Amino acid sequence: MRHSGGARVTRRVLLGSAAAAGLAAAGCSSGPRRPAAPASPDPQAVLLTSLIAGKEQLVSLYGRAAAALPDRAAALEPFRQRHVAHLQALRVLLPAANGTGTFPASPAPPSPPSSSASPAEGRSAVSVQALRDAERRAASARPAQMAAASPALSQLLASIGACEAVHVVALGRVRD
Repeated sequence: MRHSGGARVTRRVLLGSAAAAGLAAAGCSSGPRRPAAPASPDPQAVLLTSLIAGKEQLVSLYGRAAAALPDRAAALEPFRQRHVAHLQALRVLLPAANGTGTFPASPAPPSPPSSSASPAEGRSAVSVQALRDAERRAASARPAQMAAASPALSQLLASIGACEAVHVVALGRVRD
């Protein structure tokens, strides 16, 4: 084979260039790649999730009280409905898992009470006094929750807390 001038490319130069390109494409790091650290959860989403769980427990508590006190079920239903409305308002504010849109405003089935619930809040019958105590605890937790919340969520929590405080008083008129 004859070469007619110009730059001459040998097989060695060609293979060396290919090897260098391969190394460059593979990256120059000496260690394995570490996966990206997961993003820390959004504090507002964590707070909303906790608030929703608490509201689901209150809705469940009212349902169990109505079953345990059938002659008081009609009197307890408006209280339960207000908690369902609170639950819907909180769910609207919780961002969907993919970061777009919101969860539907329809209530989900109530979750069972946590293991930290008092014996009156367990699966046993629920008294009106247990409802008052649960409302009092919920209302007293709102100021601290508002301190960690966005302005819009703080306004909603103030309204919810006021409603719960009124429930404590109004439940005093409902007898076991």
